[in-house]
Amino acid sequence: MKVIFSLTILFSLFLASCNSEPSLQKYFVENTDNKNFVALDVSSSILNVNQTKLSVAQKDALHSFDKINILAFKRNDKNNPQFETERAKVNLILKDEKYQQLMKFGSGKEGASVSFVGSDDHIEEFVLYANKKENGFAVVRILGKDMNPTHIMNMIRVLQQSNINLEQLKPLEGLLKK
Repeated sequence: MKVIFSLTILFSLFLASCNSEPSLQKYFVENTDNKNFVALDVSSSILNVNQTKLSVAQKDALHSFDKINILAFKRNDKNNPQFETERAKVNLILKDEKYQQLMKFGSGKEGASVSFVGSDDHIEEFVLYANKKENGFAVVRILGKDMNPTHIMNMIRVLQQSNINLEQLKPLEGLLKK
């Protein structure tokens, strides 16, 4: 009986992992090696902050932050059709109800949005999406454990005190120029 129960649970987990719904994580994995994209994983070490100077609340915020995944599409004259296709894919993924939009601004040619996954007090992921028709688009996933709005405010204060290691962001340099 235990064997049947264990096999049933294992099979259920397998089926759940084979979910064919689009997600940002799948999108990142599928496009990491695509020549039109720049993909980066940035660890919390980028902040290069002296933790002894942080308040308890700031330390909690820093510990809730795990890493940042960045995927950016650099548009050029040769890949414009793919740019439109990829931008539509990201927009479709972000319309899923698990991505709760906090704010959106901009026009048809350029814009940005901020969304999150999780509940108000237990945010797993913040998603920043920005696109500019002339340059391309970028999706930034800020991953963490039990992040909340207070942590975000404290993280902003931590960022102000940090000595950010820009070397980790070097691959994005070409995207900002145009």
